[in-house]
Amino acid sequence: METQVKNETLISREQLLAHWQGHRALTRRTIEAFPEKDLFSFSIGGMRTFAELAAELLAIAGPGVVGLATDEWKELDERDQAKGSKEKLLELWDKTTAQIDQYWERIPEGRFQEKLVAFGQYEDQGYCTLLYFIDNEIHHRGQGYVYLRALGIAPPAFWER
Repeated sequence: METQVKNETLISREQLLAHWQGHRALTRRTIEAFPEKDLFSFSIGGMRTFAELAAELLAIAGPGVVGLATDEWKELDERDQAKGSKEKLLELWDKTTAQIDQYWERIPEGRFQEKLVAFGQYEDQGYCTLLYFIDNEIHHRGQGYVYLRALGIAPPAFWER
């Protein structure tokens, strides 16, 4: 029995970008909800601080979208992203958001279906790599929600993206 595969689009590029940017906006509000001191010092069970988790997200998102657009992948580097102040972290977050918007349209047609090696070490299809960026952010934001609740702070409503 032969099965014919119909080429249909489940979600457009624009919808996928809006979905990702919705998650980024929610993570930004999560960063904002932290008191400055706790953003850089509070953790539970030996996990990283939320500033360190946000630094990982910054190290992946901007360079990741550049890699998808250009197929030029820098080594993953989380250093110095979480140092400074909450204001600096939010500024870096906003610059990365703008970088995503800038490079999104440059991602070649078909790139999401290509096999690639992100950051010189993670081999997968482009769409899987992008979904990892988004899934990783959701995962770390969940950790931030646990931290906020432990601090007695209500996190942003997760459905408000």
